[in-house]
Amino acid sequence: MQISMTLPTMLPHDRSDVLAWCRAVDEGAFASLAVPERITYTSHSWVVELAAAAALTERVRLWTTIVILPAHDAVDTAKQLASVDRLSDGRLTVGVGVGGRTHDYRAIGADVTRRWARMDEQVATMRSIWAGTPPFEGADPVGPPPVQAGGPPIVAGVSGPKALARAARWASGVDEGGTVFGIDGVAVAATVERIRAAWRDAARSAPPHISASLWYALGSGAEERLRSYCFDYMRAFGEEVARGFAAAVTCFSPHTLRSAAAELEAAGVDELFLVPTTADVHEVERTLEALGR
Repeated sequence: MQISMTLPTMLPHDRSDVLAWCRAVDEGAFASLAVPERITYTSHSWVVELAAAAALTERVRLWTTIVILPAHDAVDTAKQLASVDRLSDGRLTVGVGVGGRTHDYRAIGADVTRRWARMDEQVATMRSIWAGTPPFEGADPVGPPPVQAGGPPIVAGVSGPKALARAARWASGVDEGGTVFGIDGVAVAATVERIRAAWRDAARSAPPHISASLWYALGSGAEERLRSYCFDYMRAFGEEVARGFAAAVTCFSPHTLRSAAAELEAAGVDELFLVPTTADVHEVERTLEALGR
């Protein structure tokens, strides 16, 4: 299983933090560097962070985990992603999903209806744009053309059986988001098998790339930091719900981090994205030490 890192996009940080994290991750034993998205939060823009990561790294693959695609215009998003693909020399993988917070849609005047069906349509539109097809008759193509033939791989941030069946028609894999709070190896293994079954049912020849994300903390005050991060992030669903999730997180020591990674690998996950709960770049060193890398 590959181990990857997420930029501290959701946390207050500045230029020096972005420089330090991109360089530390690129020089470390990580496969990829991911950038998440939220609108109604303290987070930085995913487009800006991803472009910065493309310019500041040379080796790691870049991911979006995930872009809330139905909240955006497909043609404009295709242009932004193709630009990042060129800036990174073809190192981009695009994670897309519908999100779980209508506030993010409302904040930018986006339509929340038919989100699943529209995401299917938007993926097709983005691939058409990347192939050089003009957006309408008489228009010029929307550039730049991506480095990767056919455009960057697209991974679906989905979980339910209907969503998996839809994603199996167009995605290269699935980003399983239900692991961020902690790992239940039996449940993850069952999810992995459902994903693989959806790919078999769709007669896909290539197996799906299955990724998972995990919130964690290491070092001094790790438990308090992780629980505080979880509570603040989930507070959009109400304080009682947020307190419940904050009480459930467990990955705040080297031992629990190693155990979580081992369970995910045993369950068949291909790539683990670690999500830091601090902008302190020393967390990268602590992480590598904890994992023996």
